[in-house]
Amino acid sequence: MAELKLSESRDLTRIERIGAHSHIRGLGLDSALEPRAVSEGMVGQASARKAAGVILQMIKEGKIAGRAVLLAGQPGTGKTAIAMGIAKSLGQETPFAMIAGSELFSLEMSKTEALMQAFRKAIGVRIKEETEVIEGEVVEVQIDRPAVSGAASKTGKLTLKTTEMETVYDLGAKMIEALGKEKVQSGDVIAIDKASGKITKLGRSFSRSRDYDAMGPQTKFVQCPDGELQKRKEVVHCVTLHEIDVINSRHFSAAVCPNFLFNFTICGVYGVNNAKSTTFEIEEQPIQPQLTNMKAFLCYPPFFRKAFWTQGFLALFTGDTGEIRAEVREQIDTKVAEWREEGKAEIVPGVLFIDEVHMLDIECFSFLNRALENEMAPILVVATNRGITTIRGTNYKSPHGIPIDLLDRLLIISTQPYTEDEIRKILDIRSQEEDVEMSEEAKVLLTKIGVETSLRYAIHLITAAALACQKRKGKLVEMEDISRVYQLFLDVKRSTQYLMEYQNQYMFNEAPTGEGDDDESNAMLP
Repeated sequence: MAELKLSESRDLTRIERIGAHSHIRGLGLDSALEPRAVSEGMVGQASARKAAGVILQMIKEGKIAGRAVLLAGQPGTGKTAIAMGIAKSLGQETPFAMIAGSELFSLEMSKTEALMQAFRKAIGVRIKEETEVIEGEVVEVQIDRPAVSGAASKTGKLTLKTTEMETVYDLGAKMIEALGKEKVQSGDVIAIDKASGKITKLGRSFSRSRDYDAMGPQTKFVQCPDGELQKRKEVVHCVTLHEIDVINSRHFSAAVCPNFLFNFTICGVYGVNNAKSTTFEIEEQPIQPQLTNMKAFLCYPPFFRKAFWTQGFLALFTGDTGEIRAEVREQIDTKVAEWREEGKAEIVPGVLFIDEVHMLDIECFSFLNRALENEMAPILVVATNRGITTIRGTNYKSPHGIPIDLLDRLLIISTQPYTEDEIRKILDIRSQEEDVEMSEEAKVLLTKIGVETSLRYAIHLITAAALACQKRKGKLVEMEDISRVYQLFLDVKRSTQYLMEYQNQYMFNEAPTGEGDDDESNAMLP
């Protein structure tokens, strides 16, 4: 029989856009953690990918916390791509939070609070609970609609069966609406969560496989459930500590919540113990619950949770979470520890990726030192393209702009510049990702441009060249298209040379002038 999935479904249409790293599918490693030449969008950086694979395996086991990794290398050598490969390889179950170092200084909260929230976003809690489920094959759905609009609400009956029993349920208006939304019809095998009223369609019964001559590829056939209609199933809720923090900080701290938040219809499933009939009804009543843990909150249906926590829950999407009190976090950590002791929950340490880590100041680095010692700390991955530079907030210089005491805690993974052959393979992958057909001569020219300028500049020319090709009504990008966009858009070297030639015509020019300053002028060129 098909495995029951009671996870919350997403009705929003997924929007796919081509981004800088949308071609990355993973780290491109085999089962022995050996890097393949070209795999999952990754090219080159064999030693860095292999080291990242070891870190990935360490994260998946989830037995250690507080480890930190530094991705260090020149600009355009794939540091962020490796971090994205780690994120894609982890999957949806492991939390992955990503921030840039400069973000901390633009938020309406203290820097350490922003870092703490980022840490908590990267720590997941997998909460287990048992729920009662009604599971069976739909025999018949009868809906009685009122003859006059505006009259009494719709009513109906639902007949479900298993291999051993059959029962008729009376339906309320909300359950009828839910059945219509899921397009449930006779012959479907469905599951109804009694706690929330959520209907999950498991598939079509094998006994109805010959009802239609043709069916779509998405049609799934399952066996009719056996045993009793009402069963107990174990469901798992995956949330992050930050989500629990936000909801608790807005509402759980209050003794009694405002009445207006709870004058909301709850879809309840209530059974009446009759021999032949059980009623599904919708209760409309104001509620004033005092929720003390996340499990109770998660028992409510999705639409109710959104309206229930209007301020706290929506704050997760708007980002307007504000500063969260330490007392709230301590209570949550204590409760999560109790759940772990009782076997009701388990901690899933995830990954926090901080890009441009050299933008942090000495206060943030001191906080990271302390936060990494916490047993609830996630795996920290940071990246930088700086060499020996000044630590922000001090007058001292250090490798990568990171204090020595924090560097001592980091496992450092170095990335190397791409070779000409690797640049060619990356450009081929990006051309496929952006759906651009290019001639062999154009690819050779674009590769040469990438070697002489930068890989990022060459990648930017792909779509621009495709538009130039479209302008001349061509179907294949040729060398002339690459040359045209190369002349239109300057790279860093040509732009800097142009500034050096016409610096006197610009405002606030501070470039050195005179014959004795030629060395300094040349030093400005990349």
